[in-house]
Amino acid sequence: MARLLIKNGRVIDPASRHDSVADVWIEDGVIKGVGAGLQAAGSDVFDATGLIVAPGFIDMHVHLREPGFEHAETIETGSRAAAAGGFTSVCPMPNTKPVNDNATVTSYMIEKARRHAVVNVFPIGAITKGSAGEELAAIGSMKQAGAVAISDDGRPVMNARVMRRAMEFACSLGIPVINHCEDLHLSAGGDMHEGAESVRLGLRGIPGCSEDVMVARDILLTEVTGARYHVAHISSRHSVEMVQFAKSKGLAVTAEATPHHLALADRDMKPYDSNYKMKPPLRGSCDVTAVLEGIVNGAIDAIATDHAPHPGSEKMQEFESCPFGILGLETAIGVSLEQLVHPGKIGIGRLVELFTTGPARILGIDRGTLAAGGPADVTVFSTDREWTYDVNKSFSKSRNSPFDGKKFKGGPVATVVAGEVVWRA
Repeated sequence: MARLLIKNGRVIDPASRHDSVADVWIEDGVIKGVGAGLQAAGSDVFDATGLIVAPGFIDMHVHLREPGFEHAETIETGSRAAAAGGFTSVCPMPNTKPVNDNATVTSYMIEKARRHAVVNVFPIGAITKGSAGEELAAIGSMKQAGAVAISDDGRPVMNARVMRRAMEFACSLGIPVINHCEDLHLSAGGDMHEGAESVRLGLRGIPGCSEDVMVARDILLTEVTGARYHVAHISSRHSVEMVQFAKSKGLAVTAEATPHHLALADRDMKPYDSNYKMKPPLRGSCDVTAVLEGIVNGAIDAIATDHAPHPGSEKMQEFESCPFGILGLETAIGVSLEQLVHPGKIGIGRLVELFTTGPARILGIDRGTLAAGGPADVTVFSTDREWTYDVNKSFSKSRNSPFDGKKFKGGPVATVVAGEVVWRA
């Protein structure tokens, strides 16, 4: 049996409230124990002195593009980028071709991942057929096939009646509904956040209220249906306030933020650089501050990358013509440390929680802990190792990142999945 002993690291497991220098003993893909001075004859030893040893990080919002868009990314290449970013589990969104709106596509993705991925893959199924927003997808059969949530990410459900029915059905199945909150009528034709910067650059704006009105609608529907509802890539200050209000009322509302919405505002954009074009767009400074505060006060439950690869042939066009989306997997820990931990906004334990117990609890998956008997998924990272991100060395098939050439202090060091070291710096 394969044995691994991770020694002398600062072990942080929010699920068990463990935070001390200790060893982690892994055998045959399972956590056997956590404690000081462990001995395991015949084990491979990983010396984690000076490093953080945490439960495997979970990215609950990625785009792996397969099936249908393998020129941008595949399940294999996306999983390797995830491992290089310190993630042991990822949740691909359903906007593939064909859309993951039935058990056949869900099963294909799971089988493809079983054969080719180096991390765990938990697919998210579509809310509606073809993500067209009109008729509910085969939600029950997708759940049976392995889908952990439903979302029409990228194509928000505009019809409130359809969304209500989806929430009711998802509630009966015990899975969360995840929405990309955007009123497509308000945002139509926009390329960046509506504000002084969009006026200065002469680009069409996407107002913050296009997110806010959808969040407000869905919170009201959550109260009516009793569903578990999750706001994807929250970016607006008013949306953060509404999520916090919903929590205060006892509603099962959660939210995630992306590293780039923590780090960048619209004023930080390089003019007309398509690597800064994403949805939601980079908002104003007051919105960035609100999202950071939402992380601090608990309104936001998880950090997710919204890793959205696009090949250069598509992304390197005029700003108005290129698709939305950027890479995120390999820079997530570095950006999050820079924006949250190093300035003292949160402690390292809270950061680990945002990448582990937060998403695991939202999705209801058996990950995010180092408890004995659980899957041996472990993320080892540094808070002070200096490194520079070179997008041309990315494991992704695409290169669309605004963080190319950025120097970081702290980042992933090793990624362990089912007891195997699948990536090491």
